[in-house]
Amino acid sequence: MLGKSACFTIAGLTLLGTISQTAAGGRAVECYEPVRAPDVYDTVYEDVTVSPPGQQVDYIPAIYGTRERVVMTVPAQLSYKIVPAVTRTVYRTVQVDDGGYSWEWRVIHGRKVLCKIWRKARYERIAETVVIQPERTRRVVIPAQYDEIAEEVLVRPEQRRIIDVPASYRTVARRVLVREGSSGWRRVHIPRHCGG
Repeated sequence: MLGKSACFTIAGLTLLGTISQTAAGGRAVECYEPVRAPDVYDTVYEDVTVSPPGQQVDYIPAIYGTRERVVMTVPAQLSYKIVPAVTRTVYRTVQVDDGGYSWEWRVIHGRKVLCKIWRKARYERIAETVVIQPERTRRVVIPAQYDEIAEEVLVRPEQRRIIDVPASYRTVARRVLVREGSSGWRRVHIPRHCGG
């Protein structure tokens, strides 16, 4: 590698000398141009761990069923009920005004005069409520109430199962540098100008 660098250095110095001669009006004997070799890469594939090994707990839920049975929901009760009185409305005529003479002012033919007035007796029909059967208390027995209910019962309890889960991997691609690029000089022939 050192020998190759030395050759490029010598070639570079020779080229610079040639350029100086050309600038001075001399004829170019050899010409060189800079060249660059790019870096060389390669793709490598490797397995990487996505998830480590572990354990998974699998739960199987409990199973429930229903069972029907008859239960007393309301016990028998004893109560007392008040039976209201039985009444009836009757009507009768009563005298509300005896009538007779009274005095009152009146205007007759534009003259205000005091007159003696005869009024008849006045009667009205009134309503009265009479009790036919008085209020009483009655004993009431309310029987017990039974209902059919459905209750939940456990048929099978919950179960748990442990499952071993293996590790999972994935293949990934990665670019790696195989050889670094290099720079140097390459001899060129240019007709009527350089080495030709």
